[in-house]
Amino acid sequence: MKPIFISLSPNFEKDDLKLAFYLLLKPWQWRQFNQKEKELKEKIKNFLGLEKVFLFNSGRAGWLAILTALNLEKESEILIQGFTCNAVVNPIIWLGLKPVFVDIEEKTLNMDPEDLKKKITPKSKVVLVQHTFGKPADLETIVKICEKHNLFLIEDCAHCLGTYFQGRLVGTFGKAAFFSFGRDKLISSVFGGAVATNDNSLAQKIEEFQKKLNYPSFFWVFQQISHPILSEFLIKPLYSLNNSLGKLVLIFLQKIGILSKSVSDEEKQGGKPNFLFFRMPGPLIVLLLHQWQKLNRFNDHRQRISKIYEDSLKDISSIELPFQNEKQSYLRYPLLVSQENDTDKILEKARQEKIFLDDGWRKRAVVPSDTSQEKMGYFKNFCPVAEKVSQKIINLPTHINISIEDAKKIVKFLKKHLE
Repeated sequence: MKPIFISLSPNFEKDDLKLAFYLLLKPWQWRQFNQKEKELKEKIKNFLGLEKVFLFNSGRAGWLAILTALNLEKESEILIQGFTCNAVVNPIIWLGLKPVFVDIEEKTLNMDPEDLKKKITPKSKVVLVQHTFGKPADLETIVKICEKHNLFLIEDCAHCLGTYFQGRLVGTFGKAAFFSFGRDKLISSVFGGAVATNDNSLAQKIEEFQKKLNYPSFFWVFQQISHPILSEFLIKPLYSLNNSLGKLVLIFLQKIGILSKSVSDEEKQGGKPNFLFFRMPGPLIVLLLHQWQKLNRFNDHRQRISKIYEDSLKDISSIELPFQNEKQSYLRYPLLVSQENDTDKILEKARQEKIFLDDGWRKRAVVPSDTSQEKMGYFKNFCPVAEKVSQKIINLPTHINISIEDAKKIVKFLKKHLE
């Protein structure tokens, strides 16, 4: 039985894998590909209509660059939403700044403007607005709040390349935006990130930050290029044979360092791993340039798959669909199940049917679920809606390797266990 995965380099098609093989077999050419940086930056600039773009080997390196460039006083408060990744929180902590968590709206999974107003203090300096799973936050209201309180607005666009808000691309509303091209993002170079801005002063400081960075090691690049290849030709087939065997081999390859994790164990405890802070290396730029030409097709596909989920699940009383009837870049299609349903048990039953839906975005206000909430500066009941959502959410895959038949199989499973 062919397994259905929400992760494990889901965007890679046959031509992407062929390109990864080519890159893996010609490491002596890797440094030559660094010249591709200018080409990728131009594509991002033209797409967003912004003047300055900087590339990094991770989205959180870009976020760290923005925070560093803002030159804030220690203990300045950075307002971020609950139900977010530790990759958002950690750069704030590493710079001696203070994350302040704002609750979310259950209907959007994005920052609640009313709670944002309540959390602003004289120490507040930055609002980071996250567009969760590709749904745009209420930018009209949040922009007005930032203007009223003289706060810097930064956009976290890790989930939403190609999403519009009121006819305008998200990522163009704030002082700056950062993007992620991680292994399970809308388009992927396995690791990678970018910062975009029209603010010349900020851009100059980000450029100074970037110039101090080197390119990552050859081994680190090898790890990233190997990820989609090993996932497709080793890990996934082993899961087809036996779930435990697939998981065991995946963990073993991560343990011995052949495969890297998208979020390290160190980060889950507030640590600062060295591998995150480099320029984006040429081979990953080549992979991303190849995926860039697929962005519109990928987003159209995600919309079609999301429509199948919506049409099939909207009448089930035990399921609430936060995202409905909107054309946007759905990184995931989230659904909230009634509280009498145990999401752990549902996901375990799905695994038994070779449907792997646990993407880590659940169970805690700061994900993955094994992240130390205390080390992140998050304490219980600070964002009650985010906590409630994290217990009820199940995310459905929308990526290009999810066929219509796969989506129907997921729907059939959910109807069987939730109706």
